[in-house]
Amino acid sequence: MSSTSASAAPTARAAGRVAAPTRREQILKEAARLFAERGFHGVGVDEIGAAVGISGPGLYRHFAGKDAMLAELLVGISERLLAGGQERVAAAPGDPAALLAALIDGHIDFALDDRPLITLHDRELDRLRDADRHRVRQLQRQYVELWVTAVRDLHPATPESEARAAVHAVFGLLNSTPHLGSGLPGRGATEALLRRLAHGAFGALGPDAK
Repeated sequence: MSSTSASAAPTARAAGRVAAPTRREQILKEAARLFAERGFHGVGVDEIGAAVGISGPGLYRHFAGKDAMLAELLVGISERLLAGGQERVAAAPGDPAALLAALIDGHIDFALDDRPLITLHDRELDRLRDADRHRVRQLQRQYVELWVTAVRDLHPATPESEARAAVHAVFGLLNSTPHLGSGLPGRGATEALLRRLAHGAFGALGPDAK
């Protein structure tokens, strides 16, 4: 191996590493878990701080308070879902079947990896300030429209209202993961099951569906 190759190897390995979460990300992850388990008002700032190894007052160097954490969690996940969906649209031009499959897989990852955020959205969305709640709703509508377009491109005879209803039904299916408790099988088996169910639901829109 040349000296150039040898010096480049550590850099390449480093580039492949997943960056360690920042302190803000650690705080948000623990806040989401605690809010989902015990409710927004059932968790104090001191408890969130203890979960990440800092004092409760120390959290105020990162967030103005619990309300700010909740807003960043719910607005943030809506932004990430939309951005991920837009990336999948760009990666599958002219192939609605591949796009819909990619959208399903991306949402399954969310439904399995971010279950506390699903619970938070269901329980705590109304606690956001009007502007933050409006932003969440706006982002969600844009995300839904990505799916509706993909479904109608794949099943052109499907009315828009029916395609939109199907998308929301599939979201309800995939977002049910927090309610399954210990009944979930292993990660791979759960992914495969959710994928089959989602594709089956959209397949019911096709011309051969009975």
